[in-house]
Amino acid sequence: MNWISRKIHLYNVTMGLYMLDWWERYLFNILILVLLWFIFYNGSRSASEFYNRCILLSLSNYRPTMRIPSVPLLS
Repeated sequence: MNWISRKIHLYNVTMGLYMLDWWERYLFNILILVLLWFIFYNGSRSASEFYNRCILLSLSNYRPTMRIPSVPLLS
């Protein structure tokens, strides 16, 4: 048994897939792949947004100032 087949066997035993039919196993694996794709896709999008925001803030001389609107005082 080579390393890859041992890892596949460990995955099947750990997740309880060895007792499922072939079509149930494929359905479960497809659901896991879709879930992983969703996590990695949204994680990469938010990481790139965060990285771009940090780069833009560090490259520009961004200094937030508090603007207090001038309101006429009632006398």
